[in-house]
Formats: sequence, C-alpha cells, structure tokens
Amino acid sequence: MNPTWQNHLVSSGALIVDGRVEHFGNPAKEKESARGGTIVTDLSALGVIAFSGEDSQSFLQGQITSDVRQAGPGKSQYGGYCTPKGRLLASFLLWQTETGYCVQLPAVLLPAVQKRLTMYVLRSKVKVLDASEQSVRLGLAGAAAAQVVQRLYGEAPAAPHDVLRANGDTVIRLPGERFEIVTAPDNAPALWDRLAQDCIPVGSSWWEWLELRAGIASILPATQEQFVPQMVNCEAIGGVSFQKGCYPGQEIVARTQYLGKLKRRMYLANIDGTSSAAPGDELFSPDLEGQASGMIVNAHPSPDGGCDVLAVIQISSAETGNVHWKTADGPALRFLPLPYPL
Repeated sequence: MNPTWQNHLVSSGALIVDGRVEHFGNPAKEKESARGGTIVTDLSALGVIAFSGEDSQSFLQGQITSDVRQAGPGKSQYGGYCTPKGRLLASFLLWQTETGYCVQLPAVLLPAVQKRLTMYVLRSKVKVLDASEQSVRLGLAGAAAAQVVQRLYGEAPAAPHDVLRANGDTVIRLPGERFEIVTAPDNAPALWDRLAQDCIPVGSSWWEWLELRAGIASILPATQEQFVPQMVNCEAIGGVSFQKGCYPGQEIVARTQYLGKLKRRMYLANIDGTSSAAPGDELFSPDLEGQASGMIVNAHPSPDGGCDVLAVIQISSAETGNVHWKTADGPALRFLPLPYPL
C-alpha cells in the first residue's frame, strides 16, 4: 500500500493489518451498511499488473481466456489465466489504459503470476510490471452508489463493465450496484474525503463479500489449479472467448465447452452454523459416498448469519440439494440464486 495513502486511511480511522483495511472502528455498523447502505472501501488488497508496449494487446491475447480486443477504452472485462492443462492460476478484472492494459487480481497471487507471464514475453515488445502502488483503487457499492459517482463526475457508467474516464480518474461499473474508481495516489486523500461524506467507510472484506454475492469467483492460493474456467462460471460473466486464438489451456477449455463434459459448476450458498468456512474446504454429499463432491472457492461471514460461499460442486450432487461442509454429516449448504443465468 502506498505509504502516503496508508497514513491518510489511518488518520480516517482505519485499522490496517498487513496492508489490508480491517475496519474503521465500528465493525457492527459496517456490517449493516454493507448489507443495505452505500459504502466505500480501499481495494489495496488487490494488486495490479500493468502491460505496456506496442505488443501488449497481442501478448495478452495469447495468454488469457478473454478477448482483449473487446476491452476498449470504454469497456472492462473479467478473465482468467490458465495452466497448459486448462486449470486456473488466477481470475481477474482487466481494463485498458493510455499505455496498455491493467489486470487486477488478489495481491497474494501477483508476484508468481507476474513472473510466469514475464517468462513468455520473449521478443514481444511488452513490459509486465507490478503497478499496484501507481494508483489507488476505491470500491463503491449500494443503491445510491451511481448517484454518488454522478455527482462527482457529472455522469456514471450506465451498464456493468462500462468505463468512464473523467478528471484523471477511471471509473468502472461492476455487477451488483458497484463501482471501482482508479485514481492517482496524490488525488486519493481528497477523493476519499469527498466519498466519505456520502458513503460509509468499511473494511475491504465487505467488498469481497459483495463480489461473492455477485457470483464473481476469486482464485486464491488454496484453489489455484483446481478448476477449469467454466467450473467457476467464467464464461457466464464474459470471461472466456471461444472465438479467439490460442492461449495456455485453450484446447481443454474449448473441449469442455463443446463436448459437454462439464460435471461441476459453481453455486452460491449459505452454510448455517459456521462463520469459518474457507477456500479449499471440501464438500460432501450422499450420492458420492467416500469422496468429495465439491470445494469452496470463496467464503465470507454473512450479515444474516452463517457463512456465504461460492462453491464448485458436482452438478448431480447440487441438484439433490444435499451437500455438506467438510464431512457427510457436517453443516448443510442452503443454495441461493446466482444473479446471472448459467
């Protein structure tokens, strides 16, 4: 986290642990605000890899699952980065900049993903750099978030993934009444103070909960190389192109799509009786006795009790509605509707 920006957050009441905002002094109020209010949070727990140079588009096009050509100045997109076996190493948000592209992903994954991508640059005219501290990213969410953005910039991006550039900032509209603002570190303190007049500052984990409730998977160390993109609904949110050329794992991803061999899908659910479910936890169901029927992708304590999760589950098991956390007789998953069709 940028030191000047961190100092401003601390002066605004933030408790920061390992570069991550835990809360602003009133966790109970923040929980209620995340559920039904309009909030603002710091997104420094997410890192940014910047790609610049005349070959940046063609380089990325040959590495990731989405079609980079569709991410113009006015559009962002979700995407994934796979092993040659088609298993996800990372999921991310991508947008275009004046000099190339930015890919945003969990900061804990950034060094290894950056290193791996750099190995494939070879003779391409592209630079792959950690740009996490070159900007400050803020998340806004809630029913009044669009009005707040409109007051600040004169307009708000109209649809999910629309991008607005104004006053030197980049504003990205995301699913679930959410916006991300990318600004320069020097501008961030004043911008934060303006936003805090209309929004409740909350810890960054509540943004992760909202991302979870929007059905957007975040690959983490515990789940790397566990899923092909379709298992985490990547194609359902526009993160996979089946018309573009090759990229690592493309043959397996395409075969899974066209031969109908997908046996597992990601579902949204709540687990009552626990708040400690975690990515990588296994799930069990009676129809697959003796073996796991699924795995948790993301988890967060729910404001309404229990733990909300995104979980990749055997489709046949999910259809029975009888899936349990950690053991066959552990707490049951209560399935919730995803906000998009599969």
